[in-house]
Amino acid sequence: MAEASPIASRRIDRRILLQAAAAMAVAGPAVLRGRHAEAQPRAGSASALFAYVGAFTTPERKGHGGGINVYRVNPASGVWSHEQLLEIVNPSFLVLDRAQRFLYSVHADLDEVSAYAIDKQSGRITALNRQSCGGKNAVHLSIDPTGRWIITANYAAGSVGVVPIEKDGTLGPRADLVTLQGEPGPDRVRQTSSHPHEVVVDPSGRFIAVPDLGLDRIFVFRLDAASGKLAPNDPPFVATRKRAGPRHIAFHPKMPLAYVVNELDSTVVAYRFDPQRGSLQAIQTLPSTPSSYSGELSSAEIAVAPNGRFVYASNRCNNSIASFAVDGGAGTLTPIGWAPTHANSPRFFGLDPAAKFLYAANADEGFGPPNEKSTDTIVQFTVEANGALKPTGQVIKTNSPCTIVFARV
Repeated sequence: MAEASPIASRRIDRRILLQAAAAMAVAGPAVLRGRHAEAQPRAGSASALFAYVGAFTTPERKGHGGGINVYRVNPASGVWSHEQLLEIVNPSFLVLDRAQRFLYSVHADLDEVSAYAIDKQSGRITALNRQSCGGKNAVHLSIDPTGRWIITANYAAGSVGVVPIEKDGTLGPRADLVTLQGEPGPDRVRQTSSHPHEVVVDPSGRFIAVPDLGLDRIFVFRLDAASGKLAPNDPPFVATRKRAGPRHIAFHPKMPLAYVVNELDSTVVAYRFDPQRGSLQAIQTLPSTPSSYSGELSSAEIAVAPNGRFVYASNRCNNSIASFAVDGGAGTLTPIGWAPTHANSPRFFGLDPAAKFLYAANADEGFGPPNEKSTDTIVQFTVEANGALKPTGQVIKTNSPCTIVFARV
């Protein structure tokens, strides 16, 4: 998907912006809306598992969601029940602090990161504050291992920002901003300049990987935990294939490996990762879509199962989640299958904490073949013993979902 231009960004609905400002000023409980047509029975409160779902809200994003939705989840059955809607503009990616006391969000087409407190009893969130992350259209954020810094990928600005987290969970003024340099890729529409799409900390906590869709590079940085300053690694990046459009990266939890999903050519690349030097070396490239598919390409999310045995990738172009088996020695991938998401544009998917269920968030961004039967949904799959995905039949109706995080609070 082509990210919204700066001109489109300036056309953000003024009414929604005013709603966002009001929400950020709320001192008490946030506004609750029960707008979901398929409300599920309330799960037992003893489970205390919650799902936080961000949504696109503006026309420029083809969004008609309300903001951040909070659901109570039954960990055994996977049934969701709606708890809260906090109205805010384009919460496009969410992350939790390690203690799961606070939730943080970046906002599509804005240059802000925002903070929320989580109520331990109800799971509901209350807005705390927001700070500039230094660049328009922040699309992803991560928290460093010390819990002191948020790092953001600023897509439209071609930069990476660092914002401090205070002891009370609020955000301080930005500590650093790095502009990414390099030659744009050959795609004259999508690769006119740098477009970092994700910031991910490696398992050792020493390196930060930044896939740049516009420059066909994966940058690597080190973060000074005392000052919040970023420094280029040596080597500072690895180049991908031309017009690959690297979008997201996922590190293997046990082996020195990383897997990247490329948006523009819908491929998945396995990399050998040197945990001492922070360098990446490609060892395998394979399609993210099935061999029978011949349409336009656009892949989005990638994740490694907690046990390290499987890798999953989403394809917005043919509305599917691809499953791959990881070779325990070489780290290379073998396709298992492709599970249809039965709705449009699975921009994001996530595994529940037990890795029992996988949830595909169908944001309906206009990719892939039209699917009139179902859209604006989160579709649940069980993760089978062999890594395959099996639909459970449970579908959570929610508008324009684009990110999910789970918390036990």
